[in-house]
Amino acid sequence: MSTPIRASSVLPGRREDIELHTADGLRLVGELALPADRPPVATLVCLHPLPTHGGMMDSHVFRKAAWRLPALADVAVLRFNTRGTSSLRGTSEGAFDAAVGERYDVAAAIEYAEFAELPNIWLVGWSFGTDLALKYGCDPAIAGAILLSPPLRFSAPEDLATWAGSGRPLVALVPEFDDYLRPAEARERLAAVPQAEVVGVPGAKHLWVGDAETVLDEIVRRVNPAVAVPLPTTWDGPMETGDVSGYADRTVASFADTPVPGPLANRAD
Repeated sequence: MSTPIRASSVLPGRREDIELHTADGLRLVGELALPADRPPVATLVCLHPLPTHGGMMDSHVFRKAAWRLPALADVAVLRFNTRGTSSLRGTSEGAFDAAVGERYDVAAAIEYAEFAELPNIWLVGWSFGTDLALKYGCDPAIAGAILLSPPLRFSAPEDLATWAGSGRPLVALVPEFDDYLRPAEARERLAAVPQAEVVGVPGAKHLWVGDAETVLDEIVRRVNPAVAVPLPTTWDGPMETGDVSGYADRTVASFADTPVPGPLANRAD
């Protein structure tokens, strides 16, 4: 009997708590989710939104990716809290460093994925995480990057030049009604990367509330094109229910009126 896949649905998979260790001596907490009974075809390393605005490894799109994609798309999902960030998983050591010290966090996540021999590693950044991907993610181990709601606030033209020179795929999913950068401006600013693909998502907003399924479909379309999309909305087989009550006050929306830190030159009003 088919059961609808809901926001709290946890499909079968192997999930383990992990720790990342940075070159500057910090311990970061995270989780690796793998298909239950077969090797993954691709890997997502998730870089979450601003922790000063409630961003964390459990931000809803990444939580749903970890709960669904190992079963639906043979995709491994590695998510973690950057320095100083807390979630139900725990708190990573250190303190938020406005995209400076976080370079070591990105490097530690990539190193972990390499050491675990995870295949076809893609970075998936969301908001602040997109700037981390652009600044520090163009690594030989990375197949490409997917940017969700990129504000292009902390990254600089030289970061785009690095991606342009690499030839690696760069896909930006940009909400029609984003608070910081909308599709037309995103296309203009990312034109510096010839291989960049900008996908405008009609009706969507920065937080992707109500549009997580669209995001997951677009991710799977790039990282494992052998899987048909849209992904199924029902599941035949065992399914658990995750406790999402602990996230009620830990969403980016909770901090919507809080000033966003970042270089003034790139700040969106």
